[in-house]
Amino acid sequence: MFRYGKQARHAVAAMSYLAEKHAPNAPAVSSAEVGRERLISLALAAKLLSQMATAGLTVGTTGPGGGYRLARPPHKIRLSEIVGLFERQVEEFPCPIGKGSCGTGDPCPLHNDFIRLEKNSRLFLEETTLAVFAKKPKKPR
Repeated sequence: MFRYGKQARHAVAAMSYLAEKHAPNAPAVSSAEVGRERLISLALAAKLLSQMATAGLTVGTTGPGGGYRLARPPHKIRLSEIVGLFERQVEEFPCPIGKGSCGTGDPCPLHNDFIRLEKNSRLFLEETTLAVFAKKPKKPR
């Protein structure tokens, strides 16, 4: 089960900003700018962007004009790739009644609903890409 905690939320926020700025000749974006625009501390923004560079989701460059860009076009980066870096995937379903309740007899009344919610959440993260954040080209008038 995907846990969508603070780091994953901030990572998606950081990547959404890079998706907004994505263009073939767009300049790299500094981690400070990402942090400022997405209300993430500079240290955390730098750490998350660096980790995503290691994972191949961003490309980082150093020096003047350095910063981060998406490693692939926004429509080729799924939210599940980002969230999966920062959240542990749990295979075992956490019963809302308490540990050890499910699987020891009849499932609780919420069991099937929670299984469906988990499946829908996973599907949403798999099917949704950063393209939802990318700016659409303006049509000429």
